[in-house]
Amino acid sequence: MINRKAIKFLSEWKDSENRKPLVLRGARQVGKSTLVESFSSQFKVYLKLNLEKEKDILLFEQYSDVESLLTAIYLHNKKTVLNEPTLLFIDEIQNSLKAVAMLRYFYEEAPHICVIAAGSLLETLLKAEEISFPVGRIEYYPIRPLSFLEFLDGINEEFDRDVVLNLNADAIHSRVMELFRRYTLVGGMPEAVVQYSKMRDILSLAPVYRSLLTSYIDDSEKYAQDESDLNVVRHCLKVGWNNAAEAITFHNFGGSNYRSREVGAALRTLQKAFLLELVYPVTGTRLPILPEFRKKPKLIWLDTGLVNYYSGIQTDVFSVQDIQDVWRGRIAEHIVGQELLCLDDSVLAERNFWRRDKDGSDAEVDFVYSYKSKLIPIEVKSGHNAKLKSLHYFMDQSPLDLAVRVWSGSFSIDTVKTLNGKEFRLLNLPFYYVCVLDMVLGKYI
Repeated sequence: MINRKAIKFLSEWKDSENRKPLVLRGARQVGKSTLVESFSSQFKVYLKLNLEKEKDILLFEQYSDVESLLTAIYLHNKKTVLNEPTLLFIDEIQNSLKAVAMLRYFYEEAPHICVIAAGSLLETLLKAEEISFPVGRIEYYPIRPLSFLEFLDGINEEFDRDVVLNLNADAIHSRVMELFRRYTLVGGMPEAVVQYSKMRDILSLAPVYRSLLTSYIDDSEKYAQDESDLNVVRHCLKVGWNNAAEAITFHNFGGSNYRSREVGAALRTLQKAFLLELVYPVTGTRLPILPEFRKKPKLIWLDTGLVNYYSGIQTDVFSVQDIQDVWRGRIAEHIVGQELLCLDDSVLAERNFWRRDKDGSDAEVDFVYSYKSKLIPIEVKSGHNAKLKSLHYFMDQSPLDLAVRVWSGSFSIDTVKTLNGKEFRLLNLPFYYVCVLDMVLGKYI
């Protein structure tokens, strides 16, 4: 069983005084159900419903009050009502609008029961039915593909995981970088990681990747509102992987004849399903972040392993010494983006990059990261410090004296002067420390 960071959150949620029903958000097959199964060991009584099963849905059709419903759920699970810690897990809750509506009554009338719900495409499906989750009566938590730390746990490299967590990996830099390259290759989808842990063979993962990608394409009918929407969504799912970590234009996306409005709507629908994110630029160098929605966004998918497989570049990732040499650096940028998102526990978390607000300028910094009310620039790039011109432009405008460069080299700190003479500290951060970025920044800010 992979030790996931979310278990700590769930344990704190379980013991909180003002606990509300919790809805786990995330794409299919990111491990929501497996996570709850692991968490259920903390309870004396575990009740489970899967609303893909008609007999489980019928419970919500037959009973409209919490007391009767709970009695039926206990009987359905062949459990006796006990005055003991109890967890109720409602999986695939999007299949019953009455189950969604019932969450507020669990909060109001049965606060002693810990209720977790999960499902894919929730916002998309519920919007179509003109119903929403009970406002103020539930809370959300995102489940994403495995982070590098979770990947290390999943392939039984707990020792090196702890070394990274303690920021002591300098002495074994080459070994941990090789593990990160494997993470970049395999990705963070739990089924792929479990299979890789058993076989240590990337070729054995092909059926896993095919199954995942096929399920997302098959779900197109659930994402789309009509036949026209369906065609655009399918097109984006079939061609968009080749545009990973790339600024995209909606109009004629992927060589199609689709208009900007159609493609934009399709991509935003897939974003609601947690399959991708449209990462927009900012032009400021301090908080608050104000995304420029009229400018081209970069396309970041949920998992780099899936990008590698669908785009046919697994061999390149497998054979190179430095992942920054793959696909003109786009895979390196993509995996860093994936790691940055894992640092944020909000379902509203978004990534942004910086673009210089000057006509004719193509200067941009790969990511900006909010830390303690400060906007930290992050470049994913090797090479001489003087060649980080975009970072220099950012730092000239920033009130900070600290920037981050993610690379394949060892951890170090350089003192750098911008082209205009401003002096700043550049943290040269190995890829494997992105997952503990907050800990690193805490030592220097």
